[in-house]
Amino acid sequence: MPGPTPEAAAVWGLTLEEASGDPYDIWPDNAEIFRVFAEMETQWNVGFAGATGLKYESLPIVLRMLGIPRATWPDLFQGLRIMESTALRYYAHEREQNRPPESPA
Repeated sequence: MPGPTPEAAAVWGLTLEEASGDPYDIWPDNAEIFRVFAEMETQWNVGFAGATGLKYESLPIVLRMLGIPRATWPDLFQGLRIMESTALRYYAHEREQNRPPESPA
């Protein structure tokens, strides 16, 4: 499988070297949750400070489009919320790290 192009790496804010690293593993129990999380990538609510959470109203549409059995939705939702809260903590950390210094008064 060919590696990423510089353009594809740039979309994620990575250099080609960073994007060409070893692939990561996803435990089989988490594969479907990860798939849904990845498909929800354009469904973030965003405020002035950045992402605030996923648009849950989009979730049933995504789940149906992916053909995920309705009986698994409650467990999948719990896993998705864990990924969402982890992503939000990561985004908050990144904002804090990249905050410009305050100017002296």
